[in-house]
Amino acid sequence: MIDFVRSLIFRDFWLKLLSFVFAVFIWLFVWKVFLNHDVGTPLNAFGSAGSERTYYNIPVIVVFPASEVRAVIVDPSEIRLDVRGAPTVLEKLKPSDIRAQVDLTGIESARGLQKSIVVTVPTGVTVVRMIPDKVEVVIPPK
Repeated sequence: MIDFVRSLIFRDFWLKLLSFVFAVFIWLFVWKVFLNHDVGTPLNAFGSAGSERTYYNIPVIVVFPASEVRAVIVDPSEIRLDVRGAPTVLEKLKPSDIRAQVDLTGIESARGLQKSIVVTVPTGVTVVRMIPDKVEVVIPPK
């Protein structure tokens, strides 16, 4: 009986150990994917730099010269932003620290104009994803 138990454990020991290590890595990878919901590549699942946080309803600010103040329609007027950084930095980060803006300097009038959004975040924070990354702008003529 003892020989049977010994052979069960020690026969092909290295193969069993290697299988166990692979199983642990696969389990960690799947757990990380479910935790993050979007890992990107398999290598990112194990080595993501910092943690991620999502901010909803970040207002899009329209930048115009001071002399040309007028009504502008921006659609959508808010964005969703996924950022990455150190957990201590993300804990202190407030939505008011994030600026999403569209520069309309020099544009007289437009309908259906697609403009890219420029996002400014504090030092130590990286933008991972922005939804949407462009807005449609309607500027009525003067």
